[in-house]
Amino acid sequence: MKEKDNPEETKSPAVARAVALFTISDFNCAESVLLAATESLKKCTPSIPCVATAFGGGMGRKGSVCGALTGALMVLGVVHGRTKPSDDKEKIYGLTRTLYDDFVGKFGSPFCSELIECSLATPEGRDKYHKANLRDVKCKNYVAFCTERLAEMLAPLLSG
Repeated sequence: MKEKDNPEETKSPAVARAVALFTISDFNCAESVLLAATESLKKCTPSIPCVATAFGGGMGRKGSVCGALTGALMVLGVVHGRTKPSDDKEKIYGLTRTLYDDFVGKFGSPFCSELIECSLATPEGRDKYHKANLRDVKCKNYVAFCTERLAEMLAPLLSG
C-alpha cells in the first residue's frame, strides 16, 4: 500500500481544505471530504457535514469502508444523484465504480481496519491508532486522495 508522500502538495484548494478540516478542525474523514468538496462546488447545505458523521472510522468505527471514500461518494451523490426514481443512475454508478477502483488500486483495500491495521471499535485499537499517529500518517492521505480525485472527476463543473 503506497501512501501519498505529502498530501498538502497539491494544486487543488479543496484538498488543502479537506486536510485542514481533518487535521486541524478535527472533523472525521467523511465529514472533511464532503464539506471541503461541496464548499468548492458551491453545493454546501446546512446538512453538510452532519450527514457524513456516522461514516467516520469505517462507519461508526466498525472498520468497514473508509470514511474518506464514503464522503467522496456522497459528493458524487450531491452532484449526480437522483431526485426522483425515474432519473438515470448509471452515470453515478459508473463514477462510483471508478472512484472505488482508483482508491483500492492506490491503497490496496477500501476497508478502514485494513488500511490502518487496527480496530477503532476497541480501546486497544484506538490506543494504537493514536500512539502511531495513524490519523496523520495514513488517514490524511486517504482524505487528500479522495478529495483530489473528486476535483479531477468534477473539474468540468468547477471550470464552467
